Amino acid sequence: MLAWRPRNTLQSLQRQGRELKQQVDSLLSESRLKGVLEAGKRRDIFQRCIQLKQAIDENKNALQKLNKADEPAPVGNYHQKKEEELSLLDKLTHQLQELAMSISRENRTEIEALTEREEDDDFAEEDEEDDDDDEESEESDAEEEEMGEEEKQENEYIAVGDFTAQQTGDLTFKKGEILRIIERNPDGWWMGKNAKGNKGLIPRTYLEPCHKEGPESSEEGSEGDVALRDETAEGTEVKQRTDSHWSTVRKALSEHVQQINTVDVLTTMGAIPAGFRPSTLFQLLEEGNQFQASYFLQPELTPSQLAFRDLMWDAKTGTIRSRPSRVSLILTLWSCKMIPVPGGSIQVLSRHVRLCLFDGSKVLSNIHTVRATWQPKKPKTWTFSPQVTGTLPCLLDGDCFIRSNSSSPDLGILFELGISYIRNSTGERGELSCGWVFLKLFDASGISIPAKTYELFLNGGTPAEKGVEVDPSLSRRAHGSVFYQMMTMRRQPQLLVKLRSLNRRSRDLLSLLPETLIGSMCYIHLLIFYRQILGDVLLKDRMSMQSADLISNPILATFPKLLEQPDVMDALRSSWAEKESTLKRSEKRDREFLKAVFLLVYHDCAVPLLHSTLLPPFRWAEEETEAARWKVITDFLKQNQENQGALQALLSPEGVHEPFDISEQTYDFLDEVRRKQLDGGGHDHQLP
Repeated sequence: MLAWRPRNTLQSLQRQGRELKQQVDSLLSESRLKGVLEAGKRRDIFQRCIQLKQAIDENKNALQKLNKADEPAPVGNYHQKKEEELSLLDKLTHQLQELAMSISRENRTEIEALTEREEDDDFAEEDEEDDDDDEESEESDAEEEEMGEEEKQENEYIAVGDFTAQQTGDLTFKKGEILRIIERNPDGWWMGKNAKGNKGLIPRTYLEPCHKEGPESSEEGSEGDVALRDETAEGTEVKQRTDSHWSTVRKALSEHVQQINTVDVLTTMGAIPAGFRPSTLFQLLEEGNQFQASYFLQPELTPSQLAFRDLMWDAKTGTIRSRPSRVSLILTLWSCKMIPVPGGSIQVLSRHVRLCLFDGSKVLSNIHTVRATWQPKKPKTWTFSPQVTGTLPCLLDGDCFIRSNSSSPDLGILFELGISYIRNSTGERGELSCGWVFLKLFDASGISIPAKTYELFLNGGTPAEKGVEVDPSLSRRAHGSVFYQMMTMRRQPQLLVKLRSLNRRSRDLLSLLPETLIGSMCYIHLLIFYRQILGDVLLKDRMSMQSADLISNPILATFPKLLEQPDVMDALRSSWAEKESTLKRSEKRDREFLKAVFLLVYHDCAVPLLHSTLLPPFRWAEEETEAARWKVITDFLKQNQENQGALQALLSPEGVHEPFDISEQTYDFLDEVRRKQLDGGGHDHQLP
């Protein structure tokens, strides 16, 4: 696979430079206002100085790497324009440094004055206490000494790594040095003082309290502390925010702190709106398979582990029993409107909607993803289920089924709009949330909401935040005339979805699925085949219900993998549709015959593809990988069609496949149960 190559041009970098100049000029103008004398305002301006400095450095590095040969068209006076742009960036850097130095001096003066006032107050308190009774004086002195000692211990930290000042106002220190904290800023850069009395800004992530609570906690945290020291000593630069959002989602984003810094820089540059955040649902998907559809597709055992809770046999019909659930519906994603378009500094690889069942605090189902399409003339509008030639890919299918048996009164559907992106200057990839919305499925009296089209206005930030807008420049709380407010509402980002009422056939199909699952309607018939075969193997054909022996059945062992590889699922859908078109009506009504034919199609299509060495590993939102995989799949399907099966392709010297042992083709349902217990013991997962 060819490595991705950034597509910067001198013109695009000049445009970014002009945007940065406007932001620096705006910051300088704001710093001259009277209100900036407040400490909170100064901290905010200082943080923006740091973010703008990072953005300017990135632009400067990209400009220095740029060559005239990279330009798609001839550029006159290329070197002169490049030097002028570098001079502009140097000037902006100098302006930011001067502003940061002036703010640091003001902070230092204020801190010293505050310290003097505190000392004077302490002396006054001591004089007053001398006039009290000897007994009270001794008690108060003891308390004061104890409180002073505790306060001193709370403000003393030890450095867990070496840090060199990056700019004027920073404090250089060595690993193991004791530092006293004077002021804790919300941006993660604290004002501190070393043993020599030198003051400066210190990154919070390089510090560790000198005195921990009790020996037990110290021993428990020793391993983690060593890991932090090693990681920090290697020069990792970590910047954290301490507002309500970051304190809420810190667990989900702990391994992606660099991405948080990237989002801050992109927001400062104006490349994305202030309401964009790192994708919460994507982080959950990355944590493990407990949010994948394959996890929820597996049957659940009862507490006695002698029967299945959601898979039962109906002796009258000779198949698995239908199981109604509290929520059983079909949802259609219509479109997304007025979604802000990111700036030219990032390239969008995928636009998509992720949805799951949610009760306000916990994710109660798998996280299902539907990719959106868009037109260059209307980049703010996303659509779903486009008209295509042949089979519609399941990844683009906007018709989704939703099943849940949760009794939560706050049960609903959480939608998160997202983009996968790559930064042009660094090649760094990431996932952003463009907004979210929660559709509650029951009203206050417990009655289901009606089946109709819903126009849902998006919230910015994450589901843990409240009152954040996607794009604050288009405030939903607009003032003025009613007409102006209506026009403002029309410009708000929104998602259009439709809850469809079920007919008898749809209700019967959904009742054969697991109690909790979200998926695409285009492959629901394949899921039912899998469930029926699962019932035959686990319930009908087992010699003893108490037997826990491994079951040799490739379809049970491998079918769940198809839910995480949508292109292989599309290949199976295509092969089955082609085979089904050749069957007679009487054959289509014979359930046992259909299952036998489906097994043959599965072994001819899905099994060889899953073990093919020619098929690259599935990677989300990588266009080259997706194209390479689809070419292998289409070539394989064409060859199968010409040869009336996969046997010749399997026996051909050119058909190389990965080796596997018999255990990979066996189904161990007890092992699946153990995995669920290790992952949390249930289907309720707390949202970070």
